[in-house]
Amino acid sequence: MANDAPLLVIAAGGTGGHMFPAQALAEAMIRKGWRVKLSTDARGARYTGGFPHVVEVEEMSSATFARGGLLAKAVVPFRLIGGVASAVSKMMRDKPSVVVGFGGYPAIPAVAAATILRLPRMIHEQNGVLGRVNQLFAKRVHTVACGTWPTELPAGVEGFHTGNPVRGAVLERAGAPYIPPGDYPMSILVMGGSQGARILSDVVPSAIAALPEDIRRNIRVAHQARDEDGERVTQFYAENGITADVQPFFTDVPSRMSEAQLVISRAGASSVADISVIGRPAIFVPLAAAIRDEQTANARGLVEANAAILIPESALEPIALSEQISAVLTNPKGATRMANAALAAGLPDATDRLVEIVETLAGEGQV
Repeated sequence: MANDAPLLVIAAGGTGGHMFPAQALAEAMIRKGWRVKLSTDARGARYTGGFPHVVEVEEMSSATFARGGLLAKAVVPFRLIGGVASAVSKMMRDKPSVVVGFGGYPAIPAVAAATILRLPRMIHEQNGVLGRVNQLFAKRVHTVACGTWPTELPAGVEGFHTGNPVRGAVLERAGAPYIPPGDYPMSILVMGGSQGARILSDVVPSAIAALPEDIRRNIRVAHQARDEDGERVTQFYAENGITADVQPFFTDVPSRMSEAQLVISRAGASSVADISVIGRPAIFVPLAAAIRDEQTANARGLVEANAAILIPESALEPIALSEQISAVLTNPKGATRMANAALAAGLPDATDRLVEIVETLAGEGQV
């Protein structure tokens, strides 16, 4: 790629939540003829396999206060300062047209360097509550792009609702026709995030087993469960005569979701985005351990649009969940309304919206 092509520096931490939207933007900007560099740390570099090969990965020194003992915490500021100094030096040699941060501690050096050098810069927040790093930079960037709407922002900061980019396999099934529940085989997809969720494995099978027989006999379950829970979950479904496919990880979530009458899920930002782009009724069980309760915030838009039901972990027990499942699966018109409401809330053009902001910032050459 020509060296005089505009340069985008993407800064992101080492989790799928940060890396996937970063990858989607990288792919789109490369198609538009831009050069793209990814600034991350050693941990983040392990998650870069899906990025286009022309993306140059720059490992920066970074650290988090969230892990390690006192000594580890004591060296964090020095590692961050080293990372920022290195990023400043690199940006002075090869000046980016725009710098975009996607959150996570590995994003600090590049976004801080862009701030020091007064380069056009923005952040993208996937969740309905700003992560710690994005909170740090929200007032120091030109644009705050929000994957979830509404996002809780500091006073005086205006957010732009871009949505969260979704994978190509999800876009292929955007708005797939919804088959309402009825007296025929019906599918329930159970997702607990990338590692499954023990509480869903504890409660969902019993809730499905408690359904009235005329519903239960039609149910087919695809249940994502941790390795250590898989055997007991599989056995429980089998003992209760429920057809179930239990796996630690589904590689074909978009196709399973498009076939489902109901999705029972954690409320991670990417799961909420997938559900809304494909358009399916959902029951969300937000992760109670999340420090900022961001999963409740992530689910809020679909819940308020009457596209989803929210059950806090503290209230999740088999009979209550069974009643909610039954309420959806015995009301074809209501379930269809939920699916349509989810679809209306989805933003399949999230990547395009991000691209537009990047191009606007580059054109303005803001400082």
